[in-house]
Amino acid sequence: MYKIGQGIDFHQLVDNVQLVLGTINIPFDKGSEGHSDGDVLLHSITDGILGSIGEGDIGQHFPSSDIKWKDANSSIFLKHAISLLYKKKYKIINIDSTIILQKPKISSYVSEMKKNISAITQCQDISIKSTTTDCLGFVGKSKGICAISTILIKKDNQE
Repeated sequence: MYKIGQGIDFHQLVDNVQLVLGTINIPFDKGSEGHSDGDVLLHSITDGILGSIGEGDIGQHFPSSDIKWKDANSSIFLKHAISLLYKKKYKIINIDSTIILQKPKISSYVSEMKKNISAITQCQDISIKSTTTDCLGFVGKSKGICAISTILIKKDNQE
C-alpha cells in the first residue's frame, strides 16, 4: 500500500539569526526565525511524513509553547517522525521538496542537504529544488522563506 503526505512550512527571515536548511548552516545576513532552529526544509519533510501516516503535524508533537524545543535541532523532529513511520511498518520511497526564497542561492548546498536527509530517513531518492517568487510578496522581498515537501511511502512487507 502506498500513501502520500504533503508538508509546508513558512518562517520569517530576520537579522542576527543563522539560516539553517536541510541541516546545513547557510551563510547569509538573515536567518529563519522560529522556536527551534527554523529549518523549513526539515519541518516540511517532517509534516509530510506525519501526514502520510495520519499522525497530525509537527506542532502537535513539538509545540512551540514548550520551552523544551526552544532552539532545538530540527533533525530531532524528523527522527521522531521516522520512528513513527517505522512503527507503522512503512518506509519512504521518495521525497520531493521545493524551497522558496529570493536569496541566497542555495544550489551549491543541495547535495549535502540530500546526503544528510538521506542519512536520517534512509531514503536514497530525494529531490530538493529551489525557486524564487520573482520579488513578489514577503518571500520575494527577502522577508520570509517557505518549503513544500511531498513524501511517498510504502508499507514495508519485510518481516
